[in-house]
Amino acid sequence: MKNIVLSAAAVFAMSSFAVAGGDIAPIQEPVVEVPEVVAPVTDAGFYLGLGYGVLSGDETYTYGGPLGGEVTVEQESRDFDQLLLMAGYQFNSYVTVEGRYWLGMNDLTDNFWYEGELVMTKNELDAWGIYVKPQYPVTPEFTVYALLGYATTTLDQTAQVNSAIGNPKFSTSTDLDGFSWGLGASYTFNESVSIFVDYVSLYDDTYDEYDYDALASSDFTIDTINVGVSYRF
Repeated sequence: MKNIVLSAAAVFAMSSFAVAGGDIAPIQEPVVEVPEVVAPVTDAGFYLGLGYGVLSGDETYTYGGPLGGEVTVEQESRDFDQLLLMAGYQFNSYVTVEGRYWLGMNDLTDNFWYEGELVMTKNELDAWGIYVKPQYPVTPEFTVYALLGYATTTLDQTAQVNSAIGNPKFSTSTDLDGFSWGLGASYTFNESVSIFVDYVSLYDDTYDEYDYDALASSDFTIDTINVGVSYRF
């Protein structure tokens, strides 16, 4: 009888364990989420630009007069239409290096009388410059900037004299180089296309030369106003 009771207890215990075991949830493996790889946002990159500029040249010419004094002649300001080509590399939102070339699209002619003879002159003007371009993004679209660097302006002049003994022709080429600076602003439409407007001082200095065995001094001021578009790669 005792054995029967123990057997019944064992059967009851086993059946109770089986019922309880039916409530145990199966083990689930944890779900591992792989983060999405996002390309870093960078402002670095190359860009090209194309624009139109009006280059103005002012000259004050001083030379020794016939009685030993000085004669100063202030030339009328001359404006040259320019095609602006530029290329640069932007390191970040605040620093860029940029090269520019101004190609003259028109020649200016002057006619004047000298000692009873007609003198006809033609003037051509080109320039180039290399700049460090510090800039500040006022908004994501609008940026102000400065240009600090070195520029060379080449003035080619041709003069022809109409005289009774012939028509002699003379040509000279003058390079005016030195410190150059500018200020401007740009507006960005998207990641690639921007428009800009700026002012650049190409040359503002004096150089000396000998004119008919007398020391002459020319004070040149050359600057340009530009508008254009740039494309960033």
